[in-house]
Amino acid sequence: MATPLVELRNISIAFGGIKAVDNVTVDLYPGEVVGLLGHNGAGKSTLIKCLSGAYRRDSGQILINGEEVQINNPRDAKALGIETIYQALALADNVDAAANLYLGREILTRWGTLDDVAMEAEARKVMGRLNPNFRRFKEPAKSLSGGQRQSVAIARAILFNARILIMDEPTAALGPHETQMVADLIHELKRQGLGIFLIDHDVHSVKKLCDRAAVMKNGQLVGIVKVDEVTEDDILAMIILGKRPDQLTPKDKEAVH
Repeated sequence: MATPLVELRNISIAFGGIKAVDNVTVDLYPGEVVGLLGHNGAGKSTLIKCLSGAYRRDSGQILINGEEVQINNPRDAKALGIETIYQALALADNVDAAANLYLGREILTRWGTLDDVAMEAEARKVMGRLNPNFRRFKEPAKSLSGGQRQSVAIARAILFNARILIMDEPTAALGPHETQMVADLIHELKRQGLGIFLIDHDVHSVKKLCDRAAVMKNGQLVGIVKVDEVTEDDILAMIILGKRPDQLTPKDKEAVH
């Protein structure tokens, strides 16, 4: 077995005495997508914020490529090649793709002015790796479609050598064509050996995009399953009933239907 890109071991974090995440262990391998599912308040977003540096865990270990690391803030996470792509995408609507890719990390000429030519050349290079059909380099982000905006947000992450992506409901509010575009992007990232944690509510989307699904309920891990070995109803039962597929009774299966 290869060494996992990420190991979250026995992670716990509490707020006001209530355990939001209680002794959860999940790993992620290169070229793999692991879906994180659960109702609102299940703990999946809190768990992943310990990896992104937004929260500091109370206990447990984080290992990157087999080595224990300390992640105390988002800067630490970025330095370890961890990037988060939030649902809102955080793009600057009034500037083009290249300017968005280099937002806050602009390339300057020797005279201290913006080197637009260098930034666009790099933008074209990274987008060529990710989405060769992207052509709208000169247009402001607000004129791009949902799938194209996702392309820009992902390109910004991998431009600075991210190896681990956290994606928050990447296909929410997208139509079928746009959803397929995002699916193609995710398959390309997998091919390039990146690891992706995908937070989602849509079981159908998880079945389509993920290799494994980790389900949480009330701050605890219900279980981790290979998506091609279970049905959508099995995953729904994990979310709703907090039971693994091998624990389901015929009555449980009826309840999920």
